[in-house]
Amino acid sequence: MTPFIDRMIRAAKLDINLYEEVEADESALGQATGVVVLSSVASGVGLIETGGVAGVVVGTIMALVGWYVWAFLTYYIGTRLLPEPQTRASHGELLRTIGFSSSPGLIRVFAIVPSLHNMVFLIAGIWMLVAMVIAVRQALDYHSTLRAVGVCLIGWVVQAVILVLVLTMFGGLPEPMLEQEPF
Repeated sequence: MTPFIDRMIRAAKLDINLYEEVEADESALGQATGVVVLSSVASGVGLIETGGVAGVVVGTIMALVGWYVWAFLTYYIGTRLLPEPQTRASHGELLRTIGFSSSPGLIRVFAIVPSLHNMVFLIAGIWMLVAMVIAVRQALDYHSTLRAVGVCLIGWVVQAVILVLVLTMFGGLPEPMLEQEPF
């Protein structure tokens, strides 16, 4: 097994040591970016049944943009608004850890099975949120997991509002995706 795949598996297993490892490994940014891209493509592919080709394209782009906005907000909230006294982190450290926290998102590719669609996206979303909390706690050197949960949830809500506004500005979702039942 390659080190990249091993790291993705360890990230998905919520291995705290993995998040410390990639925080310290400045060369892991490319791998973290790869995880985000793969996870975003899996999201797009998972939407093919409900959105067709437009679902793949829009799903992939929205997953990438959503991740980037959430990452930026998480860094700002975690280091500027809600830091603990020992919090010291660079953009790179946080990007590497939260990039790997996208590893569970690879399961979204299984949403191509119509009967599994909503369940897969729900499970992936919760799993990724838990991984993100661990990544944030480790990268920002928090002692409080609750603080990491707060940072992640605040960032997630703000990025969700931003994405809804952007979608609204550009005319909303493609027509086939609007017919999909919500979770």
